[in-house]
Amino acid sequence: MREFSVPATAAVAPEENLTDMVWANAERFGNAVSFRRQVDGTWIDITARDFAAQVMAVAKGMVAAGLELGDRVGLVSKTRYEWSLLDFAIWAAGGVVVPIYETSSADQIEWILSDSGAKAVFVEASQHRALVDEVVGKLPELRHVWQVEGSAAAVDELTALGAEITDEQVHERRGQVRADQTATIVYTSGTTGRPKGCTLTHRNLLSEVRSTLTRFPEILAAGNSLLLFLPLAHILARALAVACVYSRVTVGHTADVKDLVSDLGQFRPTFVVAVPRVFEKVYNGAKQKAHAGGKGKIFDAAEATSVAYSTALDNGGPGIGLRIKHAVFDKLVFTKLRAALGGRAMAAVSGGAPLGDRLSHFFRGAGIPVYEGYGLTETSAAACVTFRGQEKVGTVGLPVPGTSVKIAEDGEILIKGDIVFTGYWNNEAATEEALEDGWFHTGDIGELDGDGYLKITGRKKEIIVTAGGKNVSPAQLEDRIRAHPLISQCMVVGDKQPFIGALITIDPEFFPAWKESHGKPASAEVPDLIEDADLLAEIQAVVDEANKSVSKAEAIRKFRVLPVDFTEAGGEMTPSLKLKRSVVASTYSSDIDAIYAK
Repeated sequence: MREFSVPATAAVAPEENLTDMVWANAERFGNAVSFRRQVDGTWIDITARDFAAQVMAVAKGMVAAGLELGDRVGLVSKTRYEWSLLDFAIWAAGGVVVPIYETSSADQIEWILSDSGAKAVFVEASQHRALVDEVVGKLPELRHVWQVEGSAAAVDELTALGAEITDEQVHERRGQVRADQTATIVYTSGTTGRPKGCTLTHRNLLSEVRSTLTRFPEILAAGNSLLLFLPLAHILARALAVACVYSRVTVGHTADVKDLVSDLGQFRPTFVVAVPRVFEKVYNGAKQKAHAGGKGKIFDAAEATSVAYSTALDNGGPGIGLRIKHAVFDKLVFTKLRAALGGRAMAAVSGGAPLGDRLSHFFRGAGIPVYEGYGLTETSAAACVTFRGQEKVGTVGLPVPGTSVKIAEDGEILIKGDIVFTGYWNNEAATEEALEDGWFHTGDIGELDGDGYLKITGRKKEIIVTAGGKNVSPAQLEDRIRAHPLISQCMVVGDKQPFIGALITIDPEFFPAWKESHGKPASAEVPDLIEDADLLAEIQAVVDEANKSVSKAEAIRKFRVLPVDFTEAGGEMTPSLKLKRSVVASTYSSDIDAIYAK
């Protein structure tokens, strides 16, 4: 199949905008708990009526500060309650939100604020304020810098500043914002070059929200709950946060993932949203704990049963023997896994990269179906999703309502619909390259099956062409290798080379357990063991297993273990945990050369 469309289920009226949901909730469901905010270790309820009042108060302050309709406002912060509050308050004041990852450098902050022409910026803490102060002299249009934390807290300052502004003035301002006006400019984290600003309208995000609701009516039912820990500068977390406000799902925020298990236990969300690396960490952590506690064989048997059980669900259902085994392991293992997510999670949503078949089956078999989505910043988050009753492991599901997906002659995935962005801010050339007759050229390679399900097979720019002319997509091999608990990251190499190779890094969390089980000194670090025979043998076994999924010409023939992991701080990963391949290739060029040395 070359093209598949799903009809729209709900239209966005020309006069609608994203702030309407705040006051609709306050008027009709004022006592519903919209957010739970962590204050000194205690979760405090914030009702829909409270939230609308706070949004109004902060919006008044921005109007009083002189912000005009359409002005861009930067937002640099970790995931926290104020992020969502400011997001809606900027919209209520008629502004355009420009999110910036809180891990950004001064140079990155300068570029985004300068390119967007931001008139104001919210920063979370003093360290972010210091970064803005470094570059503020190069930003002539920037008139206000408000800090969320500290003695002059932005919310209190703006609330006081706007005391003389009436509710009617804010309602008049937000009423001037139409569906097709810009709501946010989201700068892609960029695996290469300068980030580009994706211009998303109120229509784009409202279409995404309503499409998501039709696909996930059970998990986005009013009264359910979500604990957000992904960066809200990432479109996946942001779109779901807005969807939760729209559908009256209670939202909590936490940025400190070191305490994530504790926060999940206290908050007890009904569903979880994460990128695949988080699910890999949950799986690897459970496996490591079991093996370290002498229960490795039980966990491994439970894992095999979980995968078999989930696989059987797609093939006529599990037999009586498998159902009995599954029930036994549910009590021994799977209940503990669900408890790690708070004990109430009925499902999870994964996006940003492929999860991998085995992990999908493992979590579904363990009672936590992980619904995969596919999309980009340019598609307002999900363009395709799997959903209850329509799961097909190995695919990213069907297009969301109102969206069409087409496969170009060269295999590139094209997307059309109300979720597709209007263009790149201040970058007409990039817009013309990405949008053609309303079709967005994603840069990803994929295929549609006979039922319209999309399968991602690679990234167009990441295709490796060997010296023998073989086209190799690295994603399939990398996903399979990364699924092993000992391995943190994998980057397949081999462009213009005689064969395929790989750079592999060791997972620092699993490494201590591996050393103990293999009789290695506890003090040994990764650099001490990168030539260790046992380590290399285990990785070789993982590579051999991954190679079974590809042809001989695509198989990894040699690999090299690196002494350190890839990280965002090291520059090898984006904030959304994607590999910066060009950076890795440059930094570790000598290691790549060593793979191909005679």
